[in-house]
Amino acid sequence: MGNEGDGRPLLLLDVDGPLNPYAASSQRRPAGYRTHRMRPTGWENPWDKPLRVWLNHDHGADLLALPYELVWATTWKSEANEWIGPHLGLPALPFVDWPTMTPQHGARLHWKTKALVAYAEGRPFAWVDDELGPEDREWVQQNHGAPALLHWVDPRLGLLPDDFSTLAKWAADQEQAAA
Repeated sequence: MGNEGDGRPLLLLDVDGPLNPYAASSQRRPAGYRTHRMRPTGWENPWDKPLRVWLNHDHGADLLALPYELVWATTWKSEANEWIGPHLGLPALPFVDWPTMTPQHGARLHWKTKALVAYAEGRPFAWVDDELGPEDREWVQQNHGAPALLHWVDPRLGLLPDDFSTLAKWAADQEQAAA
């Protein structure tokens, strides 16, 4: 994949959960978020209600302030650059083009895990998602030869200041270890 990058660790970003707290009460938008109605692939039919997405516009600056190379790691794939990034003030970002987006029946390992390790090509990375489990952490530890942080975000709350602090500290620790 030729993913040498610029020396910073990758930040692999899921949209639904971390950036769009979809599991928050359907009656109440979380504080600091704005409601957006979108029609990404799969929502094009005019008779279907547009997809409701809650975004905190401050998250773009918060993400850009982190010492990472940002990458979309979401089922939105390239459409995150069209539907999500502009609302957050993010430039077009690279994205993981999943070979498959189908969960394996009965699998405990998330369907994204192997593809993200392959995408990272041995680079340090942090993965922010709301569907991480111990199996993913164990598999990454055993199959990825560089540091990795798998950071779970509550899909009812989205990214919070503590999450950004955790990500910043982990990146700083990686920079110190490399020095």
